[in-house]
Amino acid sequence: MSEETTTAATSTPDTKAKNGPVMLIKDLSKAFGELKVLSGFSAELMQGENLVVLGKSGSGKSVLIKCIVGLLSYDSGSITVMGDEVSALNRKELNVMRQKVGFLFQSGALYDSMTVRENLMFPLTRIRKDLCADEMEAKIKEVLENVGLADAIDKMPSELSGGMRKRISLARTIVVDPDIMLYDEPTTGLDPVTSDEISSLILDVQKKYRTSSIIITHDIKCARKVADRILMINDGKVHLMGTPKEFEESDDELVASFFN
Repeated sequence: MSEETTTAATSTPDTKAKNGPVMLIKDLSKAFGELKVLSGFSAELMQGENLVVLGKSGSGKSVLIKCIVGLLSYDSGSITVMGDEVSALNRKELNVMRQKVGFLFQSGALYDSMTVRENLMFPLTRIRKDLCADEMEAKIKEVLENVGLADAIDKMPSELSGGMRKRISLARTIVVDPDIMLYDEPTTGLDPVTSDEISSLILDVQKKYRTSSIIITHDIKCARKVADRILMINDGKVHLMGTPKEFEESDDELVASFFN
């Protein structure tokens, strides 16, 4: 199994389309001074798939997704998101592109001074201006129901457990109906039961909202559960890419260090 023999993901029945990439990354390089983090990285995200990205700490996983949404500039190469080359976009165009991409931060990044309802209303009023107030309220209740926290609508973030905060952060991300989801370590800091619940939610989001997703994780149990394909970064490049089954059966030493 190698980058040249990549196996395409099997699309779920509810994906937005059956074929074609929604994101293309070619020869991407990013360095911080003398430290090369990404060096000739190339990959693609197909419509409707969950692509899990694995790698050792400091291998460039989080840098990759920050480059995708324009939070970091890259030195060379290209990232095309739904037909738009990220580095060629001006500020206004970049903001339009970001509206198609949901980013679940590792920390959750909820506004502590706002209730759950207000946290979800905040992106809606800026992105979904086509909705009236009643439609926004209905949308908020719908996504909270989908993450199993309809009763938390008037709670403050400080009243929520770590797992609940992660669920609310996910609800806030999907409330604007993104086409692509980026998950940065979605199960970090959670107990095994809650981690498994979050993994199940990632699958639910893929099915209900027909998203294409990149999931950055160290959690092999999560990777096994949610991945259509797995990509492993090493030395700033794609080390291996393939299906979970191919990774399970690989005799590659780096893969074995994660899966055994």
